[in-house]
Amino acid sequence: MSVLVIGSVNVDIVTYADRAPRPGESLTGHSYQMVPGGKGANQAVAVARQGQAVSFIGRIGADSFGEFIRARLGTRGVNLDNLVVDANLATGIAVIGIDAEGENAITVIPGANTAVSEAQVVAAAPHFQGLKVLLAQLEHPFPATLKAVEMARAVGARVILDPAPVPTFPFPAATIRLFDALTPNEIETEALTGIAPIDLEAAAAAARRLADTGLPIAVVKLGARGVYVDSAAFRGHVPPFKVKAIDTVAAGDCFNAGFAVALAEGMPIERAIRYAAASGALACTKAGSSDAAPTRAEVEALLVGG
Repeated sequence: MSVLVIGSVNVDIVTYADRAPRPGESLTGHSYQMVPGGKGANQAVAVARQGQAVSFIGRIGADSFGEFIRARLGTRGVNLDNLVVDANLATGIAVIGIDAEGENAITVIPGANTAVSEAQVVAAAPHFQGLKVLLAQLEHPFPATLKAVEMARAVGARVILDPAPVPTFPFPAATIRLFDALTPNEIETEALTGIAPIDLEAAAAAARRLADTGLPIAVVKLGARGVYVDSAAFRGHVPPFKVKAIDTVAAGDCFNAGFAVALAEGMPIERAIRYAAASGALACTKAGSSDAAPTRAEVEALLVGG
């Protein structure tokens, strides 16, 4: 297996209305959709869309939402041998309300995601054989991630952490340097370093602070301003790709998936970041989460044209 993703999986119930309801108000909307979500599942699908073999470690409930997740992810090229059914907890859900201006309000019920465990990771040992890259986030219990890091290191794989959402527990230098790469966005960067990357100078300082912990690759995602990278092989700003953005929901997940694909293929860091940035940019040209993930051909076409 080239890439292994450990993370969350939800059913996203997305509602659309002209405005958000006021407290105590019942409001009639005009449409809704139900799609697979969760940062872990989104990233796994995005890796598969770019042609890499990918396995997913996650947890669902023994319910209809869990059946929906398994059916949908199973058609998207993700190996689900390690998607465990929990008899005691419901499948995670996210209820997302979107108004006419594109503003959203989200309520997440993590459900079975809270029970992803070290034992579950150990049981997935066969999928660590031949592994190139492990990709993780913070929407599931961190001890399971630490066990996955240990097992990935044992087979010589590289480890990427997307530190999202912002850590709610201590995240010292000793923890940061367990990983090969961290890919925080602007909010997460400020939480981890105390430096708000309001311009390239501040982004460079924040990335340097992360690198000073012993982290090999610090990647500060700056949204529409591109990416700043600090590593031994490459240090500097990678400008954004110009696309017509309609929805930024999947940008971060597709960036991380593209980065994992690039590292799995042995690309040099600067090229890997450009590949990841192209993947994230293309996700902004489509609506939705996992369904917005670009194909390999789309990423390569943007790289040539951009």
